[in-house]
Amino acid sequence: MSNRNLKLPSDLIVSCQALEDEPLHSSFIMSKMALAAYEGGAKGIRANSKADIEAIRQEVTLPVIGIVKRDYDGSDVYITATRKEIDELLGSGCDVIAMDATFAARPAEPIEDLLRYVRSEAPGTELMADIATAEEAVRAEQLGFDYIGTTLHGYTADTEGRKIHHNDFAFLKEVIAAVQAPVIAEGNIETPAMLKRAFDLGAYAAVVGGAITRPRDITKKFVRELHGADL
Repeated sequence: MSNRNLKLPSDLIVSCQALEDEPLHSSFIMSKMALAAYEGGAKGIRANSKADIEAIRQEVTLPVIGIVKRDYDGSDVYITATRKEIDELLGSGCDVIAMDATFAARPAEPIEDLLRYVRSEAPGTELMADIATAEEAVRAEQLGFDYIGTTLHGYTADTEGRKIHHNDFAFLKEVIAAVQAPVIAEGNIETPAMLKRAFDLGAYAAVVGGAITRPRDITKKFVRELHGADL
């Protein structure tokens, strides 16, 4: 697939998310985080939940990748897992819907059905595949996803603990070589130099989250360096 008239720019996308156990969990706070990212030069936002996306769109006009994280019994899939989450995102006004596109057993509809549903209900909405392996990237491209994201590498049973930047972004290189669709580097990009390296290797865009938008985790890194453990 060529990079024709894509809604996401080839640039930095900032993930503005805070889960329920985090101090910044608030749609209002995430909207201001997105505004700060915009003022800092970000060209896109990734956000979790309809409420957060709606609040963010009141603050910035940047394209938004929308997800809904929800756990389901009997399945490891938690990023936009079913039609319920798709409907919430279609109602949010997000530009791109990202979903788990791994080989993990899904809690309800097959991924092919979800793609057909989005293409039918909202043909102008783009789709991003969150994958963990090159084989999953190839399948996602065959299914017709607009973007392939390295998001879940290191977070699935068969890739646990790995990082996309290990051995000079070996996994990112593998995915870029395996598909023609635009590849979005996402996952543990912790420094500006790492971001630049991802683009130098051919990433279409990159999502940076915790290194920018999770002050609790950033503080822990400083404390570990100083004391050897979190306080």
